[in-house]
Amino acid sequence: MYLIRGLKNLSLFNERFEKEKLVVTIGNFDGLHLGHKKIIHKMKDVALSSNSKTMVIFTEPHAKEFFSFNKDITEQPTRISPWRDKFKRLENESVDYAFFLKFNISLQTMVPEVFIKEVLDSLNISHLLIGDDFRFGQDRKGDYTLLQKWSDSKGINLSKLPTFSIEKRRVSSSWIRETLSKGDFEMTKDLLGRPYSFEGKVVPGNRLGRTIGFPTANIWLPKNNLPIKGVFSVKIRLDMSELNGIANIGIRPTVGGTSPVLEVNIFDFKEDIYGKRLKVQFVKKIRDEKKFDGLEELKTQIAKDVKTAQEQLLNEKN
Repeated sequence: MYLIRGLKNLSLFNERFEKEKLVVTIGNFDGLHLGHKKIIHKMKDVALSSNSKTMVIFTEPHAKEFFSFNKDITEQPTRISPWRDKFKRLENESVDYAFFLKFNISLQTMVPEVFIKEVLDSLNISHLLIGDDFRFGQDRKGDYTLLQKWSDSKGINLSKLPTFSIEKRRVSSSWIRETLSKGDFEMTKDLLGRPYSFEGKVVPGNRLGRTIGFPTANIWLPKNNLPIKGVFSVKIRLDMSELNGIANIGIRPTVGGTSPVLEVNIFDFKEDIYGKRLKVQFVKKIRDEKKFDGLEELKTQIAKDVKTAQEQLLNEKN
């Protein structure tokens, strides 16, 4: 998948692919859930029938994140997955081109007509597909009616796709963030079309876990506020192996932590895996994070959590 990093690189893209007809969709695509996939699959069908290529235009960060950058990370809006995960999932969906627009004051204050002129008119679009709730431009004033006038004047096909619903409710990123915050991973799986997981690199930590008998792999978290907090039973993918374990994601109040970390204790595992990438699939929530009166109390609780996690994972397997 070819990535266009911002408007400044659009001219280079047009030089390289000037004759490519494009079937385009626009959105944030946090989590790339089943509703997003419906749009992408429809876009691919249209592209195949019209000898065109597919392009997804998306913004980073989310507008709500942009306006809360001065806040502590734990007070910022949550998101399902970071930038890298979004890019990889779009690539796995065989999208041909991804056009990344950095959300900033300039983009936030861009009126819909200017967005059309500077973004849409700069691309060789043959067909634009949007969700039925799509809005764009300053104060979200741009809508389907405005796009219809533009597309008619340019001879461009425009399609508004219907809402994709489960249990009579629209599938949305906000609904998924809600289910994750509640630890409802079964419903999350139904909405995403896959189990919820987080993938990251193992980085050095403070090595506190090994001093109390529970060594952990510390996984680097991007500067995003994930919607899950607490202690969980997890499955871990390392290279080609699937392992079981327990994970804590939070600020670690017992040891004076202030920023979220993801720590994973892999059962019956002693290998050095610094620098490796782990994929952590969250199975069930065990409890919320809490502050304990010292390391001994923490150690006792972790032992109980490990036993609970082992039972949950055994039941999951059966």
